[in-house]
Amino acid sequence: MPTEPIVTYRGGQADKGRIEHGETIVDVDEARKALHVQHHSHKVIETRRIPGEFQPPAMSEIRDFALAKDRLIVINPGPGEYVHVMEGRRHGYQNLTIGITYTAPGGAPPMHTQLGEEAHVLTANQKIRYALGDEIFDLQGPYIVNIPPMVPHSFQNLDNEVSELVVIFPTNVWEYDVLDYFPFADLQAEVGESLTDGNE
Repeated sequence: MPTEPIVTYRGGQADKGRIEHGETIVDVDEARKALHVQHHSHKVIETRRIPGEFQPPAMSEIRDFALAKDRLIVINPGPGEYVHVMEGRRHGYQNLTIGITYTAPGGAPPMHTQLGEEAHVLTANQKIRYALGDEIFDLQGPYIVNIPPMVPHSFQNLDNEVSELVVIFPTNVWEYDVLDYFPFADLQAEVGESLTDGNE
């Protein structure tokens, strides 16, 4: 398997929060809690963001427009789950943020929500288990998954190789809320076994 990525921000204090697993962790305000109550029954634990100050690029050189993956911030939101994050506001985008995951076999992020919509793209012929709202289903790539705003979701790699999903957001900020529920805790990950394509 490829070597695990190295998390960019190692820990300590951050503006209005603390840094853990490469992310700034902040308390959820009352307005955000009320928004969650309108959309699902799970408790929201925390909000996560990308730490560190930044200067927007001048967008005057090729390197401002073309980003190698090794120039992106790396976070580790869950066991076996790393994300190379291209947070749009740090790279000259107005309405776009993209992540490229390193999802180890059995790896998964926590159950979470975003304020806006999200798309997942997997081009490899690999197997992923999804939790989307109250539904749990398995897909085999290539595929695109539509995740509506404020719908709780997570995914788990059922393949025997690292998966690289591309996650796309129509916003220039990386931010999500973690919930108190993990949908795969009681499910045995059938890593490497044949699964349905989710269309049956």
